[in-house]
Parts: sequence; C-alpha cells; structure tokens
Amino acid sequence: MPFKIVRNDITKMNTQAIVNTANEFVEVGTGCDTAIYKAAGYDELLAYRRDNIGNVPQGEVFITPGFNLPAEYIIHAVSPYFIDGSEGEEEKLRSCYRKSLQLAAEHSIRSIAFPLISTGGFGYPKEEGMRIAIDEISAFLIRHDMLVYLVVFGDKMTALGGKIYPDLEEYIDQNYVEKRIDEEYGGYYRPSGSVPSEPKIEKRNTSFRDKLRRPQRASRFEKREDIYDECCDYSEPEMSASDDDMFFGEYHESKLEERIKHRSDTFSQYLLYLIQDKNMENAEVYKRAIVDKKTFSKIKNNVDYHPQKITALCLCVGARLNLDESKDLLARAGYALSPSDMTDIIFTYFIENEIYDMIELDIQLEEHGLPCIIS
Repeated sequence: MPFKIVRNDITKMNTQAIVNTANEFVEVGTGCDTAIYKAAGYDELLAYRRDNIGNVPQGEVFITPGFNLPAEYIIHAVSPYFIDGSEGEEEKLRSCYRKSLQLAAEHSIRSIAFPLISTGGFGYPKEEGMRIAIDEISAFLIRHDMLVYLVVFGDKMTALGGKIYPDLEEYIDQNYVEKRIDEEYGGYYRPSGSVPSEPKIEKRNTSFRDKLRRPQRASRFEKREDIYDECCDYSEPEMSASDDDMFFGEYHESKLEERIKHRSDTFSQYLLYLIQDKNMENAEVYKRAIVDKKTFSKIKNNVDYHPQKITALCLCVGARLNLDESKDLLARAGYALSPSDMTDIIFTYFIENEIYDMIELDIQLEEHGLPCIIS
C-alpha cells in the first residue's frame, strides 16, 4: 500500500492535496488550522470559506484551493472534540478520514497528506487516533490507488525525535556496527595495510554505555551531580537500612512466587498475566501497541497462538515491559532480540529507555531505511 508516516510540516508537503483539521464554524482554530491558514494566505482562505462554504458539522469535509501552499487543494475535515468517548467521537473521526479520501478520489487527487486528526487541541488520544487513521486509510487503499502520507509534527514529537536520534545513532554504532566488525574481522578491526598485532581493545564511551546499562536506582544519584560538583565529593551516598529498595521483603517474595508459577506459560498466557500484573486493561495495551483488536483477540482466545515477531515486539511496547520482561515474553513465542538486526536494536533501545511511543518508533524505523510497522 502506498502509505507512509513522515515527520514534517504539513504546510510544506509537496502533495496534490493536504488535509486540515477544521472547525464547525467560520473561524480559525489553533494548531494545524492556524498554520495552514497562515501558509495558504489567511484572509484569502478565510474569505473563501465564508463566501462559499459556511458552517459545517463535525465529521463532514469540504474542499478549497490551496492558494499559496505547494498543494493544489486543501481538504478540510471538521474534527470532533474528544469528551469521554461516548459522544460519537470515534465515528465522527472515522468519517473525517473516510470522507476526505472519498472527496480526494472524486477530484482525481493522486497524493494527499493528513495530519493526525483531532489528536492535538481537539484532545483525541494519540494511539487511538492513530489506530483509526490506519484502519480507514488502509481500507481505502485496498480499492484505490493513491499516495497517502500521515504527517506527524508538533513541539512534543519533534523534541522527542531530536532527543532520541543522536543517542540512538550511537547505540546502533555500539551494537550493530561493532557486532558486524566482530563477525567480519574475528573480534577486532585492523585497518588495511597495518602490521598484524595483538587485538586492540577499543575504549568504550563509558558514560553513554553506563547510562544505558545502569540499574534504575542509580537515577537518584544522577539527580545529585550538582551537589557533588559543589562539595567535590564524588562518592555515592550510603543507603539507609530503612530503604525498602535494598530489601527483598514479603512483597517481592510474593511477586517472585507469582512469577515462578507462570514459568511454563505460553506467549498468550504470559502476556495476559503481565497485563494484569501491571494493572492495565487489554484495550489500553493493544491500542498503545497499535495492534488491531482482531489480532489481539486471537492471542487472547487461543493460548497456543503464535504471533509474528513484529506483533510480539509491538505488544512489548504496548504493555510497557522492561527489557527482561520483553526477552522473556518473546522467548515464549520462539523469538529473541538479535544484536545484529537493526529493527531489534531500535526496539531494544526504546524498551531500555522506557520510550513506549509506537509513532516515534515507526518514524525511527523509516528514517533508518527499515520497513515501517504502522504503514
């Protein structure tokens, strides 16, 4: 399917049409709506809507020229405000995607870019909004030939991507590249033309590696680095005997016994146990994982169901598992995280750093030239 998720400013997308998150009334809202009006020509676009369109109910769409935009057309989807999920928000949001695509087809539009409708100022939950977008776009593309982009842009997403990317690149270098060198050069790298010598142990970037590998308790010491700088005492403070983290105790004994009881669970059984143990709801997990309900139902209702590896990885993110839990769950389906597989390395990085964001993860896969999950 010609469907891609990209990080970009939708007003700069060089597609035949872009989609705007519009208001019911002849007024300009915040966020995407304002950005598109400014880029297209604020007064000209607003006058066109006032003179030719008028008020439009939620879930409906209308089309205008693109004016000063690179896009020839703007399809305006009147987006629903999310209240509590019981006010018909889902059907209205689905209608925005469905009718936008239908209107594009009627105008022989060959390429179109969508924002993640209603998930900004309109308050729709991001993961659920993404699932709805994928459902409707995928269903449309089964019957139509059109290039569809889902554009993810915003302060939070852009800041997250900028923060992730440098560390992820270094993480890949330290895992994937070193693994390849070990495989190809027998454990050490010798530049072409050099004299054979004893294997050289490469000096690691210990600060970064320590950051990734350090137990969670160390974070409390990181927060006190400013104190150490002032007093020149770089030793870690002694832990108090009253610190509950230092003692196994009845709580941990009980949790360990419970975990041992599940040592022979299948993938399905262990996943459901972990979800319950973390006080999560099934729907919360598969929505965050952006796994469709039908697939999750198969896993839930068949204890011997064997999911695809990519589905299992997504569910590790959806259930907010740590790295040990993820490895354990994957092993029950016959999978392992490989240090020489780029997709596995990216998933490992996200899980180790507790970044449980499938949209950002999918963008990182795209930016590293790997097959996307969502699209």
